[in-house]
Amino acid sequence: MWLNRRTSPDALDQSGVWRFRELLPHIPEEHAITLREGNTPLYRMPRCGRETGVENLHAKHQGMNPTASFKDTGMTFAASSAHQGGFSWVACASTGNTSASMAAYAARGDMRSLVLIPDGQISWGKLSQSLDYGALTCQLRTDFDGCVRILNELVRQKPVYLLNSVNPYRIEGQKTAAIELMEQLAWEPPDHIIVPGGNLGNSSGIGKALLEMHELQLISRLPKLSIIQAQGANPFYRSVREFGGKKLEPMTADTLATAIRIGNPASWKKALRVLQATGGEVEEVSEVEIAVAKAEIGADGVGCEPASAVTLAGLKKLRRRGFVKPGEAVVLILTGHMLKDPDFTIKFHRGDLFAGSAEETEAGKTKQLQHAPVVLDANLGAVIAALEGAERSSIR
Repeated sequence: MWLNRRTSPDALDQSGVWRFRELLPHIPEEHAITLREGNTPLYRMPRCGRETGVENLHAKHQGMNPTASFKDTGMTFAASSAHQGGFSWVACASTGNTSASMAAYAARGDMRSLVLIPDGQISWGKLSQSLDYGALTCQLRTDFDGCVRILNELVRQKPVYLLNSVNPYRIEGQKTAAIELMEQLAWEPPDHIIVPGGNLGNSSGIGKALLEMHELQLISRLPKLSIIQAQGANPFYRSVREFGGKKLEPMTADTLATAIRIGNPASWKKALRVLQATGGEVEEVSEVEIAVAKAEIGADGVGCEPASAVTLAGLKKLRRRGFVKPGEAVVLILTGHMLKDPDFTIKFHRGDLFAGSAEETEAGKTKQLQHAPVVLDANLGAVIAALEGAERSSIR
């Protein structure tokens, strides 16, 4: 039934979220707001598989959603809830992807949207989306967590519907990525699913879906769900490793992977329950490890934003620790499209991403992955010489 709906002319049936509506809370169809989200591809990753020693490696690319991130699967459902409730305004605090998604779905549902973002801390690619979708965008002189504090005060005083990941309808919609993944795998679960860790709503939603599918006997066993954070934004990693998950100490987050630059994740307790229930792990990766992994994912013909690349970087560490075995099946969840942060990619390939930083020396090992543009005279001989030089370097 769910698979057959994809061939239906009905907009809700064509959505990779709403076609699974029997597994979601009820929202009347007249309030449903959809951009035909979901139905994202599952790619085999042969080069990354050889690099990690995991032959059966796939990537579920949630960056192929309408606004180019995984946020759309939760936003379609939560924005529809706001519409059902008769709200004129919706709002979020964001590092970029949430704001783009919320603004799009608000516009589609004839609602107005308010975006609070940390000034100077998100990529222009993401900011441009919320502007184009008509959001009232406020750049606050604080970090993401400061934006969240002000937003929480706002919704207590004004009739504005909160659309951050603490909204339970967001989590419900995000469940469908895992349901769709199992459908793509003929309901045969992989051994591991690896997810980036920011505000931790995505890992919570995916984990919730896995537990529910197992209870409904749609899958025979639970994959291990592991969460990877950037070293500069790793409060959940430190919570698990240093405090056994009993408490989380907020931090000032600092990472070039802006989508996960969050120092006080709202859904950490839910993520912890998922980690424990599935037997997953938590790991941290450095800025250089993220950049290397992003380039390696690109070498497989699959682009992603920096935050997504923590999954491959984390897999390498989990392999070295023996937590992931060579013969096991692994799925990486890529959360955002590579065009979300083109500046990162351009700086990496030009070799100046880490210039003047503490990582500059370590970044020297990334040179073999860099592909800077070559400036030549406008003649055939120069182009042929560049081509032959590239062939010689690939043979070496």
